[in-house]
Amino acid sequence: MTGPGTTMGTPLAKVLGPKTATAMAESLELHTVRDLLRHYPRRYAQRGEMAKFTDLQVGDRVTVLAQVRSVSTRSMQRRRGTITEVTVGDGEGTMRLVFFSNRHPRMAAGVWGLFAGTVSLWQGKMQFSHPDCHLLDDPDDDDGWARALVPIYPSSKDVSSWVIEKALRVLLGQGLAELVDDPLPESVRSRHGLLPLAEALTRVHRPETAEDVDAATGRLKWDEALVLQLTLLARRRASALEPGIARPRVPGGLLDAVDAQLPFALTDGQREVGEELAAELSREQPMNRLLQGEVGSGKTVVALRAMAQVVDAGGQAALLAPTEVLAAQHVRSLQAVLGPLGRAGELDGDAAGTRVTLVTGSQRSAARRAARAEVADGSAGIVVGTHALIQEGVEFADLGLVVVDEQHRFGVEQRDALRAKGTRPPHVLVMTATPIPRTVAMTVYGDLETSTLRQLPAGRGGVTSSVVPVGEKPAWLDRAWQRVREEVAAGRQAYVVCPRIGEDPEAPARGQAGEDAPVDADGAPDDGSGKRPPLAVLDVVEGLRSGPLAGVRLQTLHGRLTPEEKELRMRAFGAGEIDVLVATTVVEVGVDVPNATVMVVMDADRFGVSQLHQLRGRVARGAHAGLCLLVTEAPSGSSTGRRLAAVASTTDGFQLARLDLETRREGNVLGAAQSGTRSEVKLLSLLDDEELIAEARAEAAVLLDTGGGLADHPGLAVEVARMTTDDKADFLEKA
Repeated sequence: MTGPGTTMGTPLAKVLGPKTATAMAESLELHTVRDLLRHYPRRYAQRGEMAKFTDLQVGDRVTVLAQVRSVSTRSMQRRRGTITEVTVGDGEGTMRLVFFSNRHPRMAAGVWGLFAGTVSLWQGKMQFSHPDCHLLDDPDDDDGWARALVPIYPSSKDVSSWVIEKALRVLLGQGLAELVDDPLPESVRSRHGLLPLAEALTRVHRPETAEDVDAATGRLKWDEALVLQLTLLARRRASALEPGIARPRVPGGLLDAVDAQLPFALTDGQREVGEELAAELSREQPMNRLLQGEVGSGKTVVALRAMAQVVDAGGQAALLAPTEVLAAQHVRSLQAVLGPLGRAGELDGDAAGTRVTLVTGSQRSAARRAARAEVADGSAGIVVGTHALIQEGVEFADLGLVVVDEQHRFGVEQRDALRAKGTRPPHVLVMTATPIPRTVAMTVYGDLETSTLRQLPAGRGGVTSSVVPVGEKPAWLDRAWQRVREEVAAGRQAYVVCPRIGEDPEAPARGQAGEDAPVDADGAPDDGSGKRPPLAVLDVVEGLRSGPLAGVRLQTLHGRLTPEEKELRMRAFGAGEIDVLVATTVVEVGVDVPNATVMVVMDADRFGVSQLHQLRGRVARGAHAGLCLLVTEAPSGSSTGRRLAAVASTTDGFQLARLDLETRREGNVLGAAQSGTRSEVKLLSLLDDEELIAEARAEAAVLLDTGGGLADHPGLAVEVARMTTDDKADFLEKA
């Protein structure tokens, strides 16, 4: 029970007892009174206005509010005992509850209840096997479940929603005024019309009306947004106090030589961003900048010019790529642009230039030793590599700039480990071809300055996209393969992309596809959902060889190949020796073959919006127009079909970024999924709360700039310290 000594930091074991507290700690990571009060309802149910059963997915662990329709008990045929089947309804549909023997509460038709379990399928219908039950058969009960709004909490197998509600009733029954210290300054609350924290927590857990919920969540979102922004702005200011080494532009150096021999004119956007980077590199304060740009907008050239400026100033630049295919592609591209300027020390090299050196984990011993020596003695001014750059044994003479390509592919510690290889903090340029909505830029990337490239280089043919709904119009797939043949006959090339590689008879288990395979699409066996495994490269290529693309030069590219095999096949494709490359998403980024004009994405519904946009960017990189065909069995009227139609309707990456945010869980962007642990951000929505986040950012700047900053607001300082020191905030600093 709570008492005068109870605080927000009091362990739950002292309030709820050891058994319940242990279950909450182990399954929900709830340890203290604060954790429990900040464990908000997932939703609110009302009798007669429940969540639709049709919204449930197989495998979901959920709690539903429903009414018992029928109960039947019969003897089991193959063993002793009985089986009870209960049909419950939500107003529009029904589902089955199954209990073996008599281990269930007595139920009768007409009774309302809360039922928690894992959704499964049996004979094509949804069911719970042995769900937890809480019957609402007494309208005069005093446990709170008879209210109009019933809170449904994130729960677990060991801790049901109603156990959480009863635990909260222990806290709320004592009143929160004495327990809760409000960290928000009164001036901020007044300016934005926010509830006191104690009242907001009470209303969110025991609302009387929908207005109570809105007012409570509005205040609690402010807590999350303001602490996020304070954390990010404080970190940005702290990094500004950590001096690096200025790398000013040197007239007549490598950068001027690169500009003089570029085979194309820079776009206005490239010149503008280049001036931003040049100015920041010239300061001692380390640059921390995010460069986002449309697929094909020329980010690599911008990065090369920044790297050349650092080399001119006596430093080295490291370009970190997520895969060996992309790292090798970067080396080819940089060497092609630099020419003799990238081969200093070789017979045909320009002594005024530098060396471009590749460092990967699969290099043979002699090549690895030679590459590391060039990095260590400084002769390699531009070092391109994969995670191998981070490994012990790779030492830089003077690391001045870290460029991270496709940063979302890297883990929390990796970028930080590369930065630590500089004698002083290096400048950092983070690049992404996945455009970022404004709210994401203000949160996940809030400690970085942002530059944007929207303009595409002149002379590109442009890409047209179409959905091929093979379930409704199977003949369209035949036409798709005919279009591929037409492009090949015209001397051009094509990609066919599949979600997985296929079975490897020598692999010990599934999922051995390597670094290039999608993390969620390696063909798990049927899980009862009725959905077949994703199409595989090794299966599709055989079908094409003996079918619609017979006689066409086909080859595969995937993560199970050796680096040497990948390199040879990419070079052969670039040289026009392969007509159609059947690949996994190993071709998603960085692959540049201007003659490729068609991409067929098989099982396109298995890919995310941004991933499809990235893949589509591999075609029409030359003067010829491109075509991207999204093949799917999803009905055109389904949500998946509409999502694919939206991707096909526009090539505006910023519009698609917002669609991507709408169609996937925000937790993958903001919160637990970034750090692997429980997040402090539970209510804030990057999609819906854009203005609130902007207002919180402005308030955070004022609070840090006024008087003693956070020292004047100890409650907020505690919340920022909680996020700053906790592992679950790492994504804010290093994402």
